[in-house]
Amino acid sequence: MDIKALISQMTLEEKCGLLSGHDFWHTKPIERLGIPACMVSDGPHGLRKQDMEADHLGMNDSIEAVCMPAACATAASFDRDLIYRMGEAIGSSCQHERLSVVLGPAVNIKRSPLCGRNFEYFSEDPYLAGEMSASFINGVQSKNVGTSIKHFAANNQEHRRMSSSSNVDERTLREIYFPAFETSVKKAQPWTVMCSYNRINGVYASEDPWLLTEVLRDEWGFEGYVVSDWGAVSDRVEGVAAGLDLEMPASGGHNDRKVMKAVQDGLLPEVVVDQAVERILRINYKYLENAKPETPWDKEADHLLSAKIAGDCMVLLKNNGVLPLNKTDDIAFIGEFAVKPRFQGGGSSHIHCFKTTSALEAAEGLHITYAQGYSVKDDVATPEMIAEAVEAARNAKVAVIFAGLPDSYESEGYDRTHMGMPPCQNALIEAVAAANPNTVVVLHNGSPVEMPWVDKVAAVLEAYLGGQAVGIATVNVLFGDVNPCGRLPETFPKKLSDNPSYLYYGGEGNEADYREGIFVGYRYYDKKDMEVLFPFGHGLSYTTFAYSNLRLSASEITDQDTLTATVTVKNTGLRAGKTVVQLYTGRKQSDAVIRADRELKGFEKVELQPGEEKDVSFLLDKRSFAYWNDEIGDWHVESGRYNIEIGQSSRDLVLSAGVEIRSTVKIPTYYTMDTIFMDLMADPAAVEALGPILDAIKKALTPGSEDTSEAAAEAITAEMNLAMMNYMPLRGILSFGGGAIPPEAVEAILDKLNNA
Repeated sequence: MDIKALISQMTLEEKCGLLSGHDFWHTKPIERLGIPACMVSDGPHGLRKQDMEADHLGMNDSIEAVCMPAACATAASFDRDLIYRMGEAIGSSCQHERLSVVLGPAVNIKRSPLCGRNFEYFSEDPYLAGEMSASFINGVQSKNVGTSIKHFAANNQEHRRMSSSSNVDERTLREIYFPAFETSVKKAQPWTVMCSYNRINGVYASEDPWLLTEVLRDEWGFEGYVVSDWGAVSDRVEGVAAGLDLEMPASGGHNDRKVMKAVQDGLLPEVVVDQAVERILRINYKYLENAKPETPWDKEADHLLSAKIAGDCMVLLKNNGVLPLNKTDDIAFIGEFAVKPRFQGGGSSHIHCFKTTSALEAAEGLHITYAQGYSVKDDVATPEMIAEAVEAARNAKVAVIFAGLPDSYESEGYDRTHMGMPPCQNALIEAVAAANPNTVVVLHNGSPVEMPWVDKVAAVLEAYLGGQAVGIATVNVLFGDVNPCGRLPETFPKKLSDNPSYLYYGGEGNEADYREGIFVGYRYYDKKDMEVLFPFGHGLSYTTFAYSNLRLSASEITDQDTLTATVTVKNTGLRAGKTVVQLYTGRKQSDAVIRADRELKGFEKVELQPGEEKDVSFLLDKRSFAYWNDEIGDWHVESGRYNIEIGQSSRDLVLSAGVEIRSTVKIPTYYTMDTIFMDLMADPAAVEALGPILDAIKKALTPGSEDTSEAAAEAITAEMNLAMMNYMPLRGILSFGGGAIPPEAVEAILDKLNNA
């Protein structure tokens, strides 16, 4: 299709009309030119395709579909191939249903456990979020269906989400909140990017040219179209100028007319409108020319795939040996989630499932007794319910409690107010654990919860929101048919007030200040050496693994070189299993900025038979060691020694090695009379230029004495004086030098340094 030729035949009114939706889910057709409409659909872990009553909060029914595990769960898999397969399945379902774009994945960082939409996001870590997102996008788009990565950017709370301003410094944006989007664009090129509702440093994301054009397109090379979140447009003309191509849903022509008038009045170049139209049509025809509505959609097969994925996502948080369960033992299943599992979140991603399988159904034929334990609807555990549960626990070898967060606790549209589970469920767990020491808790939740009972139970299995087949996956893991291999994609703090954003989350009025900066999640907890409930990357197995022989391809490199780190991994247990090898880099002592102790820069999931071992290699580049330097507006690696650590969580690091890196980039400096000596002394050129002056100062600060005791005291005094000199500005030598050093000499040195 010759898109430019097609655009040349359009009237200005037709072009402006294409910049908003035809209705809630379709782009506009132009029948005169044979341009059809294209349909998009909510996602990202299944289809929420609505044919009739349209809405964006999941209130109205959609077609029957398959609910895969939510991102909170899939991120825990740490498995790129697995999420690619999930993407393929969703892409095929989109082809079957004639959908051009599925709205997802959502890659916003989990800044706080309170965000109501955390279940839909991957991680607190930008590297993990980016890698999982890129794999999902590549999987979906392998079926010639587009994705819409969202919500760009700094959309980390639901509170006042359509009006609040996320006030974030650029370094924090670049290091924490942008990389998942950047990685996805560079590795997977999503067909569309969805901008967020919120403002960023006072400017709506939907009308921010720095965000949508300079960063997204000019720096990262994004080629598709930018679509608004539904209802996110404030000033449509400003949005078009900034790079927002498609407004969704339909505006009733109101904003289209504003755009047309702006063009007619000379306030908006028509070429900008043409560019937006071209981007939209290129994506639409990319789908239309590869549409395959005959693609089969085997929902039963996808149901089993969902179970497979969920099994590899579950995280065994604690196990004193009670798991895996024996299929010949009497087991008590307790809790309403055992028969009505919570497996997805509320809002725009809510799937109308064609079927679900509960744990009780999946365990049919085993020696299972069931007690309700609590009522989700009434949010209570009556004395009678608890008594029944305790009795079932006493008569069983092991009691398994299915607990977690009800739908009302976390959803799109509002944030949580605390990190606790329902008190009735906590009370139930306490009572059952007192009756049977072999108590296992299975958690269904989209984000971390406090666990006041954790020391009283034998095991905890985090199922997250595992999709419609979560019951199959749970039983498979509990009874050992699947060896748990998930890892936490976020830290579980002991209590909410431990979270670094605790004092500022939600903001004041419409101002949400990200005062914790780059110290999100484990970056904060590890820097403070703070005790946590479960660390980032944590997860247990029914077998054991040993890591050994970490070797680097070089001991010294420049910031332009790559480095290969290789480690040997061995299954030292009696069961086949998978482990997630995690690589962190760090530099605790930075001369320029405060940095995290360590950052995840590599991970690989490895499957091993008992006794089997494999080498796992990681390729590290400049970005693996860099921080964002505001002075040069780019990524920068300081010269110095960097740590490379290997382990099974951010707190379980068993191997380490060091590499010396030499920077090839000189940070521009400008010295003045107010520059302190500490900063001058860090620059070899400045030290050389100041040589005679420094000698004179040191001599003046180091008095001599023939008396040994006096000499020792004077030496200490001189050392103190020299230390104090570090903080003295250069102009201080004029005040304390007794006139021995003329100002002209100092100014000459400054001119020489600044013009070098």
